[in-house]
Amino acid sequence: MDIRMQRRTFIKNTGILAGMSLSIPDTFGMPDVKVKNKLPKWKGFNLLDFFSPDPSSARKKTDEDQIKWMSDWGFDFIRLPMAYPAYIQFDRSRNITPQEVYQIDEKAVERIENLVSIAHKYKMHVSLNLHRAPGYCVNAGFNEPYILWRDQEALDAFCFHWNMWAKKYKNSSTDLISFDLLNEPSLREDMNDQLSKRSSVPGAVYRKVALAAFEAIRKENPKHLVIADGNDVGSSVIPEITDLDIGQSCRGYHPGIISHYKAPWANKDPENLPLPKWPGQVGNQYLGREMLEKYYKPWIDLVNKGVGVHCGECGCWNKTPHAVFLAWFEDVLDILSSNGIGFSLWEFAGDFGVLDSRRTDVAYEDFHGHKLDRKLLNLLLKY
Repeated sequence: MDIRMQRRTFIKNTGILAGMSLSIPDTFGMPDVKVKNKLPKWKGFNLLDFFSPDPSSARKKTDEDQIKWMSDWGFDFIRLPMAYPAYIQFDRSRNITPQEVYQIDEKAVERIENLVSIAHKYKMHVSLNLHRAPGYCVNAGFNEPYILWRDQEALDAFCFHWNMWAKKYKNSSTDLISFDLLNEPSLREDMNDQLSKRSSVPGAVYRKVALAAFEAIRKENPKHLVIADGNDVGSSVIPEITDLDIGQSCRGYHPGIISHYKAPWANKDPENLPLPKWPGQVGNQYLGREMLEKYYKPWIDLVNKGVGVHCGECGCWNKTPHAVFLAWFEDVLDILSSNGIGFSLWEFAGDFGVLDSRRTDVAYEDFHGHKLDRKLLNLLLKY
């Protein structure tokens, strides 16, 4: 057993002393864990069944066998990023109108509920997330009728959708359902340009939006967990809401040269990037564990202040050399796990996933008709 495993085991074994101040020597430069994370240390996957705003272009649906495999392997968490246009009725031959945002398609909602029901059958916690909300999405590909950060009409619709989902699950166990308000908030100069320059949402504006949605949920669900994704596309702590009963969700994609190597949606010149290494010198920067410790310190400090933290998305696109990906990802998971922070891989099956990731440098294992990345699975199970 290496020294990092010893340190994790010590933290796990002393975690029963919740409420007491722990003082754990820090071999690797991370802050002591003095407060138990208010959010459970879930670990699992994002499922992208309702990720696309156009149901006709959605990927193959997750089946019950896949959820059973997750459960059998010991995972307990599913994040369900949803595009609201996937479950409303409107004329898709033109841009949506503000009035049509309220036209719920109950059959589409039922399909979402069916997937959640299967997950609950296997005791998996499901975190519902609006990946595309009225007036905002980190992705291009759909024309919004207004801007969430600016227009009251958009905020009213945002709250309407969250009130609807809260009402659907008002009688569900708090152990099985939670609400992740909005995927990766930011300000974008051009909502239709995938590589548009992004900036922080002003703290007061973020608080206004989060608080309004929180109150819309609380009208139906006084106890269910509510989570807000970090500012700056999920990367930054939101100090303006730490007094609210809202957890915060970080990301496991730093640095992008590792996690999104050659990804065309994340790089202006994806074919002319330096080959990633971990650890090692890449371009004009040295990539190693120290940069991750610095990156996650504000999130660990947030845990120590009594705010719940979970890593809602993490992982690596399939163009990064597999050995580099695993070396980097082990450091990410070790830092998160050592501080009581759970994680959710983007995704289960697909280019980032443990199944069918289409990497060219992996010795896949045949698994019930799928290609399983056993090394990645074993790494996830280690934490």
